[in-house]
Amino acid sequence: MVSTRSALESRARVIKALAHPTRLMVVEELHRGKRSVGDLAAKAGCDISTMSRHLAVLRNCGIVAVEKSASTVLCRLATPCIMDFFCCIDGVLAGNPGSCPATGHERGRRA
Repeated sequence: MVSTRSALESRARVIKALAHPTRLMVVEELHRGKRSVGDLAAKAGCDISTMSRHLAVLRNCGIVAVEKSASTVLCRLATPCIMDFFCCIDGVLAGNPGSCPATGHERGRRA
């Protein structure tokens, strides 16, 4: 696969958006289901304005979507396939690239 400079920059923007422990926690939490901004802030141990900034980063690159319901803003994971990427990272960290420690699934390797 040959990627253009623009495509590589777009990928880098998404990866950069994930490059913070709080945002990684948000993605994992939203993989379990919708959460309010307040719930996510409490889980992260930060204030709502800080969480809102983290969510804006994830929203701007398309990972998270928000829904307004009465006076509550609910967040959801817009791209659940991002968990495959997390699984790949976990395999690398476990010293077994190509596998997913969470599922035991072995992925085909490319040359």
